[in-house]
Amino acid sequence: MISGIWKWADRLGSVPDHSSRVTLGEGDTPLVPSRRIGPAAGLSRLYFKLESSNPTGSYKDRFAVAAVSHLLDHGVQRCLATSSGNTGASLAAACAVAGLPLHLAIVEPAPDDKLRQMLAYGASLSRIRGFGLDPEASASIFAALRRLAARPGWALEVSAYSVSPDGMRGVETIAFELDEQRDGAVDHVFVPSGGGGLCLATARGFTVCRASPAIHCVQPEGNNTIAGPLREGRDHGRRADLCTTSISGLQVPNLLDANAVIAACRESGGTGHAVADDAIYSLQARLAREEGIFSEPAGAVALAGALKAAAGGEVDPDAVIVCLVTGSGFKDGASLSRMADAEGVPLRELESFEASLG
Repeated sequence: MISGIWKWADRLGSVPDHSSRVTLGEGDTPLVPSRRIGPAAGLSRLYFKLESSNPTGSYKDRFAVAAVSHLLDHGVQRCLATSSGNTGASLAAACAVAGLPLHLAIVEPAPDDKLRQMLAYGASLSRIRGFGLDPEASASIFAALRRLAARPGWALEVSAYSVSPDGMRGVETIAFELDEQRDGAVDHVFVPSGGGGLCLATARGFTVCRASPAIHCVQPEGNNTIAGPLREGRDHGRRADLCTTSISGLQVPNLLDANAVIAACRESGGTGHAVADDAIYSLQARLAREEGIFSEPAGAVALAGALKAAAGGEVDPDAVIVCLVTGSGFKDGASLSRMADAEGVPLRELESFEASLG
């Protein structure tokens, strides 16, 4: 049995030799129907694609195994990468399997829980001041990383088509799976977006599938670089002067795949949706308490967009709507503290516990 994304090798364009292909057992993630949130919003066929069930807890495993496999195929000896968390964890795991040293330039506000996961896999980490917050600083950092990775034996991996197209082809397998799981019947896919790579990969993946859903780009209001321009009818993304969202993983003030995302979403019939951080945190809690889905905040962003579209009458209530849940709740301990404070759990005697049950 072929494991991971390589099940779809015939759709992935140029693929590495079999001897270079790395896998973590990624992909084949569940698609589950909403039992409570969808019906409460009048959506009869709302589904969640649980990318949080990938081996390191996020969809970025699809990117990482494709990227690292291509590095091995090209004889690369050292990998340099950027991350706000999930890309770093996925690349660290894939590089550990491949035996490649990984050096990560981390955005300044990355959560400690994500950093610990990268360190556990053996990656070398450095937070870079201003990275992920200030667009000028972020642009300078990217330029420096490109220069450093141009040295012999090195390569730069960033989860964006503009930098790492080979790795991003692995993310297109999300669309292949949705098409297979729904037997070609998908009407809308809502996708959380920072730099836009996931949104673009989803749209491109569906171009070789039976289904041709509208692909919607959903962003936090504090990093509205793509969703707003898309909805306004513009052809180009809008760089954020200052990224103000607290949603980890979606703090990308610079335009990476933005223009291509706008074109692909518009061609599919989708549009952009900007949502507030507070709404995202609220839905993170609702996913856990009403659907049993343990998501990091970024994983609740797509749902926020879908519910906003439903409330505005922008989607048919009977349409098949899929929200991508991109990462596990274990990725962001601070958001869990917002939702559930373990220090508030009482220590009781057995008799007191029995009495509390009535």
